[in-house]
Amino acid sequence: MSVAACGGGGSTTAGTSGGGDSTITMGFSQVGAESGWRTANTKSVQDAAKKAGIELKFSDAQQKQENQIKAIRSYIQQKVDIIAFSPVVESGWDTVLKEAQNAKIPVILTDRAVDSKDTSLYKTFLGSDFVEEGKKAGQWLVEEYKDSTDPVNIVELQGTTGSAPANDRKAGFAEVIAAESKFKIVASQTGDFTRAKGKEVMEAFLKAQPDIDVLYAHNDDMGLGAIEAIEGAGKVPGKDIKIITVDAVKDGMQALADGKINYIVECSPLLGPQLMDLAKKVVKGEQVPPRVVTEETTFTQEQAKQVLSTRQY
Repeated sequence: MSVAACGGGGSTTAGTSGGGDSTITMGFSQVGAESGWRTANTKSVQDAAKKAGIELKFSDAQQKQENQIKAIRSYIQQKVDIIAFSPVVESGWDTVLKEAQNAKIPVILTDRAVDSKDTSLYKTFLGSDFVEEGKKAGQWLVEEYKDSTDPVNIVELQGTTGSAPANDRKAGFAEVIAAESKFKIVASQTGDFTRAKGKEVMEAFLKAQPDIDVLYAHNDDMGLGAIEAIEGAGKVPGKDIKIITVDAVKDGMQALADGKINYIVECSPLLGPQLMDLAKKVVKGEQVPPRVVTEETTFTQEQAKQVLSTRQY
């Protein structure tokens, strides 16, 4: 994971700027509960807030930007000390972030970035390098088919349209496979990061595309839904169609260990402790690092078998 500080930590909030006696109140707007990853991320934030002694006001946006904007405005009215949120999409945040800035309430972006040109509107960004995740997925594919000269037909299950992970995981993957003309993405469509939509879209892919060699899913949940569709079509996931996913949640890792998924790129949801640490520093007016990268790995089927019993999520 990474932390990108896009503004100084100069502003403080009344009653919390250095004495340490006042409880910090954080307003946190979560994307939703669309996946196992997101559920684990929410639990990490809630548990870490409790441990850090931070009062957490939590809202679930149900994957709707208008709900997040409403929640952020509510936090501004409640005069919380700091706001954190995981943006549903990248665009359209400047107005509400300016309102928070005018109210002298600092904002931390978690998990997903925004595309605002005014980086003073938020203090820091805590999240993964999604482009790198896409590249890792592409690199495995290139290595897997290095000895093959035949065309490799790929279908792609994208995340929520307009979201940072969907945009970046697609771009990173495409950049790596573009070097070899044998790799062809024959269909690419959003599955909204959900298992149900992943199954539905994969069913459509299977009807429309007679020859699919590889599925690249932007998260485990969509991949797991696609596995149901592949099995329903009488094919063997992991063999007839090779599957690459991103996240490494426990259900995904189990499917990897079972041979139904071939490769998973890790994206850790356990951001809570880092978020609370950043929140305390920002509220105190301390500078935060411009970028902190948390190590994330990748898993083959054999590696999944070795670590499955110790997965926290």
